[in-house]
Amino acid sequence: MSRKVVRTSKFRHVFGQGVKADQCYDDIRISQMTWDSNFCSVNPKFVAMIVDASGGGAFMVLPLSKTGRIDMSYPTVCGHTGPVLDIEFCPHNDNIIASGSEDCSVMIWEIPDGGLTTSLTDPVVKLDGHSKRVGILSWHPTAHNVLMSAACDNVVILWNVARGEEVVRIDTVHTDLIYSACWNRDGSRILTACKDKFLRVLDPRKGTVLLEKEKPHEGSRPIRAVFVSDGKILTTGFSRMSERQVALWDPVSNFGEPLTLQELDTSSGVLLPFFDPDTGVVYLCGKGDSSIRYFEITDEAPYVHYLSMYSSKESQKGIGSMPKRGLEVNKCEITRFYKLHERKCEPIVMTVPRKSDLFQEDLYPDTIGPEPSVEADEWFQGKDAPPIMISLKDGFVATTKAKEFKVHKSLLKTTTASAGNQQDSSGEVQSLRKEVKDLKAAIEELTKRVSELESKH
Repeated sequence: MSRKVVRTSKFRHVFGQGVKADQCYDDIRISQMTWDSNFCSVNPKFVAMIVDASGGGAFMVLPLSKTGRIDMSYPTVCGHTGPVLDIEFCPHNDNIIASGSEDCSVMIWEIPDGGLTTSLTDPVVKLDGHSKRVGILSWHPTAHNVLMSAACDNVVILWNVARGEEVVRIDTVHTDLIYSACWNRDGSRILTACKDKFLRVLDPRKGTVLLEKEKPHEGSRPIRAVFVSDGKILTTGFSRMSERQVALWDPVSNFGEPLTLQELDTSSGVLLPFFDPDTGVVYLCGKGDSSIRYFEITDEAPYVHYLSMYSSKESQKGIGSMPKRGLEVNKCEITRFYKLHERKCEPIVMTVPRKSDLFQEDLYPDTIGPEPSVEADEWFQGKDAPPIMISLKDGFVATTKAKEFKVHKSLLKTTTASAGNQQDSSGEVQSLRKEVKDLKAAIEELTKRVSELESKH
């Protein structure tokens, strides 16, 4: 009788590799704040990192191609008056990024194509509504211009960014600090983990608790939770003996007991989970670790199967993950992380080894594209819509420029009056102004010279 010894999986041999030194982003002073967010956000155009700033808070946005040593004087986004704690690019517009800060505000910024030419201090929209520092931001996956923010005042707010207004305020549910908050695949549910040791599934529009689980992990250290496929929930936390754990839950059939709970090690850093719905692989990146573990989630016991581990010498201060549409499919790259060191950002490529150069359909099913499937107002009125999928077969091609431009314009046009004068903040206008100023100065110089020469004759 033949016995299957090793589980068959196409992801068993996934391996991670750091890129060459000249493809890293060097000489960037990454923020020293002790806060358990990613500190990094990436999309197919830019990589953004929270940096050290003297007075106030700042983050840096670099075009992906700007590798190598970054000059000390490189412009930053520095409009916050306190340290920046979290940043996230909008999934529907690669030039829009949100930032949350210790100054209790959330700001939305527009980054011009090609990156910043001068430092950006005026946001497109400023969202005020929290009374303590804002540490968690998450854009809605399918609705256009809907942003969730969670702060140390134990409040979750859902914003209509285009109008610059708070629409839903969930302030009676959490009794303590919120550790993590995220959406499910179509944005019809919110999942939060809280210091009061409850895991909660919320209805985002009503702000009501649909399901809750007390003490998913026995330890008192921070818990992270994400939705994975089929409505299941993956959590990372600590045991009573401070061992790090990962657990999988099925809230629909039995929220009382985990499907599986595994102990990993005794490190103290919080494990940040990154789940890839296309492959079913979850990557656990510990803050302060020098390794990234990855597991495959399947329907057969023990449900969470350990695959392998990427190890390096240096610990990660933060980490960002590239959306699928920004990967190189011809190299069988299934994800790319941007790992923050103390003084640099290093891309790490996760690859499935394949001999063929052809498009591997089994590795790249249709994935979530950048088009929103519902507008903010419709979503707040109750309309849910699944994400609009795209194929990666011929590489991802962006939609027409005109459409993207319209998004910017509508976002600017419908914001509050205070944002009316901020349209100048795009880099193009600033560079034109500078050019005009220089030309005026040159003309003045020449006029002076002509009059001097005339007076001589």
